[in-house]
Amino acid sequence: MDLTEMFLSHFDALEDPREDSHKVLHRFHDILVIAILGTICGADGWTEICQFAEAKIEWLETFLELPNGIPSHDTFGRIFSLLTRVMFKRP
Repeated sequence: MDLTEMFLSHFDALEDPREDSHKVLHRFHDILVIAILGTICGADGWTEICQFAEAKIEWLETFLELPNGIPSHDTFGRIFSLLTRVMFKRP
């Protein structure tokens, strides 16, 4: 198991909250990882997280798929607004 898989295994119980899967352009786990890494690096808000990701895209692509590039700040906000803290609890 590589480092990315090990990190993501902590979020296995967390399900993608998006219901309409035919419009999904970005992988849920890619969004989670970018948000966490951006926050660790000092990003404060979805716009700064996107700026972090755009500045580090070459590095992020070494361990994330990013099939449609970096999600917009609106995408981050929309997805995280659908999550509840109950979703983060381990079964």
